[in-house]
Amino acid sequence: MSEAAPYAALSPDLVLAAVDAGGSWSDGRLLTLNSYENRVFQVGLEDGGFVVAKFYRPGRWSDAAIEEEHAFALELVAAELPVVAPLVVDGHTLLRRDGYRYALYPRRGGRAPSLESTDQLEWLGRLLGRMHAVGSRERFHARTTLDRATMIDTPMRAALGSDLLPAHLFDAYRHAAGRVDDAVANRFEAVGPLRHIRLHGDCHPGNVLWTDAGPHFVDLDDARMGPAVQDLWMLAGDDAMMDALLEGYGQFRDFDPVELALVPALRAMRQVHYAGWIAERWHDPAFPAAFPFAGEARWWEQHIADLHDIADDLT
Repeated sequence: MSEAAPYAALSPDLVLAAVDAGGSWSDGRLLTLNSYENRVFQVGLEDGGFVVAKFYRPGRWSDAAIEEEHAFALELVAAELPVVAPLVVDGHTLLRRDGYRYALYPRRGGRAPSLESTDQLEWLGRLLGRMHAVGSRERFHARTTLDRATMIDTPMRAALGSDLLPAHLFDAYRHAAGRVDDAVANRFEAVGPLRHIRLHGDCHPGNVLWTDAGPHFVDLDDARMGPAVQDLWMLAGDDAMMDALLEGYGQFRDFDPVELALVPALRAMRQVHYAGWIAERWHDPAFPAAFPFAGEARWWEQHIADLHDIADDLT
C-alpha cells in the first residue's frame, strides 16, 4: 500500500468484512472515531451491540510491539484494572485483512474526567499506582523507551527532512530544537538514574473515560518503558492536582519524588515530538485536513520561539 495514502484502500466494506472475520457480525452501521495515527471505527452488530475496530498504521509498530501492547492490556484487565483490552479471536488479538493489521475492542463509553475534583484525581492516582505495580513486574522488549532519541531526535529529523518546515526557518528550527535537547539532557543528568517501568505512555485526559461506575483507561497505543511520572503529569495542571494524584498513587505504590523534576523536560519533549509527528505524517491526507496551521510559516515561527522559551526555562 502507498506510504503517501496508507489508508486509501481501507473502504467501509473492508472494515465490515474485517469485523465479520473476527466473529462479530456487523449490521452495516459504521462510525469513524477520532484518531489520526491509526484508523478507528465503531461498528454496529446484528445483536444490537457495538464493537470498535482499530486498524494500525502500516509500518509504525512491529507485530511484536503491537502484541506486547495487547498482552499488557490483558495483564492489566486480569489484575482487575479498568482498561479496555482487545478481544481475543481464536487465540489471537492481532488480526489481518487485505494487508491491514487490526484489533477488535469492546465499546466502552464515558465522559471526560473532572480534573478539578480532588476525589477524582485521587481515584485516578490509585488506579495508576495499581497499573504501575503491574507494569513494574517485567519489561517491554519490542516497544520503545521514552527518551530523547524517540521524543526529540527522531521527530526533529522528521521536521528537518520535511517540506513542511519552510526552508528559510531550517537553521532557526535546528538551533532551537538543539537547545531544547541540550537542556533536557542536562535535566535528566541532574536527576540521575531512573527506574523505567511499562507505562500507559499517553495518559492525557482524553484517554480516560468516566462513567457512573468510575474511570477506565483506553488507547495503550503509545505504551512504552519510562519513568512513572510520565503517566501522571498530563493529568496534573498544577502542584495541587499532582499532590492529589500522588495521594492516591501512594496507597498502592511508592513514588520517587525526584521524578517530579522531570516534568518540565517531559513537557518539552512532547512539544518537539508534536511538530515532528505532524511533519512526518503530512503525506497522510488526514493530517493537512486536521492540522492546516502547520502548513503556515507563522506557525513554525511561533513553534521556534516557544522552543527557545522552553529551553530558557529548563536551563
